[in-house]
Amino acid sequence: MDKKIINTSNAPAPIGPYSQAVASNGMLYVSGQIPLDPATMELITSGIQDETHRVMKSLGAILQEAGISFDHVVKCSIFVADMGDFGAINKVYGSYFGENPPSRETVEVSTLPKNVNVEISCIAALN
Repeated sequence: MDKKIINTSNAPAPIGPYSQAVASNGMLYVSGQIPLDPATMELITSGIQDETHRVMKSLGAILQEAGISFDHVVKCSIFVADMGDFGAINKVYGSYFGENPPSRETVEVSTLPKNVNVEISCIAALN
C-alpha cells in the first residue's frame, strides 16, 4: 500500500489518534481542522470569520507541506455548529479558492470537538 503521513508544525498537532493528513495513491486526505492556533494550541474564539480563517490557514499549511495548494483540492466537508453562520463561513472559505472551487457539503451538527463552531476537512490531488 502507498501511504505517507503528512505533518507540519504550521497546523495544530492532532488532539487524538489521527494524522494531519495521509497521502495515498495520488491523493491527499486532510483531517478536519478546527480553529486551534498551532503555536499555542489555544482555540480562536474571536468570531466565526476569524475561526474560519484559522481553519483555512491550517488546511493551507498541511497542503503546502505536501507540496500542493488549494488549487489541488477536489472536495471539502464543512461541519458547522450553527447553520446561521453559513454566510460568514462561506465568504471566508470562498476567498481561498479561485474560479474552479472544489465540490463540498456543509452540514450542521450538534457538537464539534472542543465545542468549536466550524471544522473543515478536504481531499486533494497530489499532481
